[in-house]
Amino acid sequence: MESDLKLSAQGLVRDYAGRRAVNDIDIRLAGGEVLGLLGPNGAGKTTTLRMLAGTLAPSAGRILLAGHDMARAPRQAKRHLGYLPERPPVYDELTVDEYLAFCARLRGVERAKRGAAIERAKADCGLEDTGKRLIGNLSKGYQQRVGIAQAIVHRPDVLILDEPTAGLDPNQLRGIRELVGRLAESHSVIVSSHILSEIQAVAHRVMILHRGRVVLDEALADADAGNGVIDIGLRAGPDRATLAALAGVDAVEDLGDGRWRITATPGRDIRGSLAETAVHNGWHLVELTAHTPDLESRFADLTRSEHDTVAETS
Repeated sequence: MESDLKLSAQGLVRDYAGRRAVNDIDIRLAGGEVLGLLGPNGAGKTTTLRMLAGTLAPSAGRILLAGHDMARAPRQAKRHLGYLPERPPVYDELTVDEYLAFCARLRGVERAKRGAAIERAKADCGLEDTGKRLIGNLSKGYQQRVGIAQAIVHRPDVLILDEPTAGLDPNQLRGIRELVGRLAESHSVIVSSHILSEIQAVAHRVMILHRGRVVLDEALADADAGNGVIDIGLRAGPDRATLAALAGVDAVEDLGDGRWRITATPGRDIRGSLAETAVHNGWHLVELTAHTPDLESRFADLTRSEHDTVAETS
């Protein structure tokens, strides 16, 4: 619903010295939703997140946070935003409590409420016993937690996390993944990664960027399902046009010798109807094999570079 939107970005564009790094991207984030932003290195993920966070001005486009225009009312907009860049903005020489107090003050948390806000952020991020420790003496995983704590200390509506698990060992990675899952209960979250499994573990919806453009934006369940692909063998079969006209069929490829590869409409399982139609029309069905491309395969197909395509065909 429109009234439930916490973040809305339309037509985002960013140019660098004549090169278009982000091209006409739209993003909508509802309350309590976790959006996973995927893409290979150089796809435009970090540039997009920096624009959403207000640290980089778009060349074109509009960003609304909780109804506030980022360009016209940046202070009001940023009150509703928490941001963890790829490199956590922490200070090694400060203790965790000192740093979070500094961040709470910057975020406009009232003096009387800062202590409670800091304790709540530490509790959410598993930092209860680290308040007096220097940040520089913490492990990378705990420094990531401190970075997330600074992003939520003012209780924003939207939380943006750019590569929050980069460089972590398996135990640290699991801890951050569980933390993001807990934060999603009270925040709308955008998580960026180039690791597909990390997005699958926490996100409700996935958006894939390639060369600065959105090439996929779907609920994760739909993205995992993909388009059903069915190989069908018919001894006395119809022509391509007849198969293409069947309900739920998106595309038909002739494999030769009475075999066809049929791509179904997303979300449709047409195996039963195909079999019934073949029997009813006397097409002599001899094969019906379903293939369901997983998200990993779709990611590889959608982000394949022109160089890869040329290399494969040359």
